[in-house]
Amino acid sequence: MVIMGLTGSIGMGKSTAAGMFRYLGVPVHDADATTHKLMAPSGAAFDQIAALFPDVIIDGKIDRQKLGQKAFGDPKILTQLETILHPLVRDAENRFLKTQRMLGRKLVVLDIPLLYETAGEKRCDVVAVVSAPLFIQLQRVMARQGMTDGKFSAILSKQMPDRQKRRRADFIIPTGLGRAVTFDHIAAIVAQFC
Repeated sequence: MVIMGLTGSIGMGKSTAAGMFRYLGVPVHDADATTHKLMAPSGAAFDQIAALFPDVIIDGKIDRQKLGQKAFGDPKILTQLETILHPLVRDAENRFLKTQRMLGRKLVVLDIPLLYETAGEKRCDVVAVVSAPLFIQLQRVMARQGMTDGKFSAILSKQMPDRQKRRRADFIIPTGLGRAVTFDHIAAIVAQFC
């Protein structure tokens, strides 16, 4: 089974690309979606996060925007949060991979936003990076609710620059030339392994 890491900087179209892999029948493990489930009131990380950061609990739920502001503003808080979440996300990823191996899959995708930044590429056989021109990235990101120039800069400061990701990638998926072009690139990649 080939394990492909799928990554890309904020606003590059990674979620769209992951959806295209799914559409083509490739199982995708989404690290962000897993994190959201873990932080839900019934999630495995909820109690630990609530105990450490009681001020981010609003109406019995973690206010992810408030928690994000705290974490991106303070490296110590970010490290505490990562110490809780990363092992749980890895456990979920390992269960996913075990299941897909048992099902005899030829290709699976690990959708990990900070793949290179966390040395996650070491767990992958190949890496695909989604990339778009800076002006498109800016349009996409600034259209998000609650996004500011400062928040965008803070997020980018935690991410490896796009050009470095592209240089290290096995595959580059363009996402700024229209969905059909993106889909054709992904279909060609899938055809190599399936």
